[in-house]
Amino acid sequence: MMTNNEQAKATSAIKKSISTTSSLQIELLKSGQTSSASSIHTSSSSHTVSSHGTSGSHHSHHHHPLPHHPIQSHPGAHAHLYHPDPEAAYHDTGIDYNHVLMIRNAASAKLYEDALRYEDGTIISSAGALVTSSGKKTGRSPKDKRIVDEPSTAEDIWWGPVNTKLSEHAFLINHERAVDYLNTRERLYVFDGYAGWDPKYRIKIRVVCARAYHCLFMRNMLIRPTDEELETYGEPDFTILNAGAFPANRYTTGMTSTTSVAIDFRRKEMVILGTEYAGEMKKGVFTIMHYLMPRAGVLSLHSSANQGTDGDVTLFFGLSGTGKTTLSADPRRHLIGDDEHCWSDTGVFNIEGGCYAKCIDLSAEKEPEIYGAIRYGAVLENVVLDEDTREVDYKDCSLTENTRCAYPIEYIPNALIPCIGGHPKNIIMLTCDAFGVLPPVSRLTPAQAMYHFISGYTAKIAGTEEGVTEPEATFSACFGQPFLVLHPTRYASMLAEKIRTHKAHVWLVNTGWAGGDVRLGKRIALKYSRAIIDAVHSGSLNDVEYEKYPVFGLDIPKTVPNVPAEVLNPRSAWGAATTEFDGTVRKLASLFNENFAKYSSEATDEVIAAGPQI
Repeated sequence: MMTNNEQAKATSAIKKSISTTSSLQIELLKSGQTSSASSIHTSSSSHTVSSHGTSGSHHSHHHHPLPHHPIQSHPGAHAHLYHPDPEAAYHDTGIDYNHVLMIRNAASAKLYEDALRYEDGTIISSAGALVTSSGKKTGRSPKDKRIVDEPSTAEDIWWGPVNTKLSEHAFLINHERAVDYLNTRERLYVFDGYAGWDPKYRIKIRVVCARAYHCLFMRNMLIRPTDEELETYGEPDFTILNAGAFPANRYTTGMTSTTSVAIDFRRKEMVILGTEYAGEMKKGVFTIMHYLMPRAGVLSLHSSANQGTDGDVTLFFGLSGTGKTTLSADPRRHLIGDDEHCWSDTGVFNIEGGCYAKCIDLSAEKEPEIYGAIRYGAVLENVVLDEDTREVDYKDCSLTENTRCAYPIEYIPNALIPCIGGHPKNIIMLTCDAFGVLPPVSRLTPAQAMYHFISGYTAKIAGTEEGVTEPEATFSACFGQPFLVLHPTRYASMLAEKIRTHKAHVWLVNTGWAGGDVRLGKRIALKYSRAIIDAVHSGSLNDVEYEKYPVFGLDIPKTVPNVPAEVLNPRSAWGAATTEFDGTVRKLASLFNENFAKYSSEATDEVIAAGPQI
């Protein structure tokens, strides 16, 4: 804790450096608050609790907050610090370098120490991972995402439900609010990293935050510079100010809640208020790349990618539940990346330096690579563990179903480092069709590839009032609509051009149901989906006979090694229920056409014609 003398000096420094600091922030400093987590794990009936309040009853397996300890320096630790010019490095952001203890590019061990010391509810798992809480928000807040409406970028941006306008004035209010909050913290963390493995296109990202957890998370997710690269790092291309423990003002024009995630492309800044969910930073960087890369002639993609021993690269697109992670994790192939990539004139490169894996129901048997990556240096979010053994219960979703782990990509044994590959030979668009009418595999023309890429279809299961489950179509443009900045057809046109130029094969693979919808059919066996992917990689699907699938106009292979022929054609799989099958096909086709109508004004006649014909 600060002494009265130290409090007086610190308060005086803030008053001198930031004349607009509110009395509320001054009180935060006087109260001796540190940048501890705003919440801790509690029982499933009350998942989070303010550090200013009292907690409810504890879940028997949830961990308890560790005691607060004063700052100590180990006598055997020697300083090895990089000292930038404070005026050059932080002047533009408004961060008061002279007041706060600035911890820059800290090692994982230092961030572990600070998280355990200052952030309530942080603990180490039996495997060595840092277990922490993201507070009340355990997922992204897409309705609170804003992009500044200003003349130099306004005409390029796809305004609408994904990209909501925010005035420059409102952004500056949020920026000032974030800076005021950060300047009242006793310590701040700064991490300088890169987005994009290709040195020609990578951008420099600086993260300024108040939690060691957030810094370690981004240390894992961004590409980590070498000591030599840090010496010449210079000014960042984009800065993230994460003041997530402090709320936005709901009465600021353009705010709809106390959460705000705002990007200003002119100022090259991202400001976070009112959410401590670390995934906002990861996807914020992806949004930035979705704007900058196409302007540089590089296609940004929400996909995983792997490479075979012969150097053949495959891209996998797919929404949650389609099997993207499972099918792209192949021990016989090298992983380029699991989520975000770019396709340039020289090939594919990963945007990230780490992976952000879902942990719900994780097991060593089902996903050994991910399970093994959860060790020292990794960050586990919002999981439940045994208080005595510190073993994580990955089946427990009492805090959230969105339990996650962030770890460096080199923790995956067969990762390709650097994460750069050649031009894709195959592109696989995954869907989980709960209607049961899309083929397990079909070959797409470039126009069909554009159509299905823009559509981004899958289906989820919704419970009805009677308790009967039925399929519900979900469409997400470019298989990643929440992160798009430009109109979907801009990305689709670039993809089609690259497919034509590099003669890539495009496949639509359904990992959902066959022989009926979710109520009557059966889920396509994982062994069949794996056999289809193996056939794609071996090239055997290039030499088989195909037949045309009506309505959707898809080419279906008549044979696939190790897959029964009756599974390949949905009409055959449905058997005698031809009337119901035809009606379900028309229903799904209508849903496709209804969704695509939103983009038809920007699409060519060829692409529109590539959709279902009823």
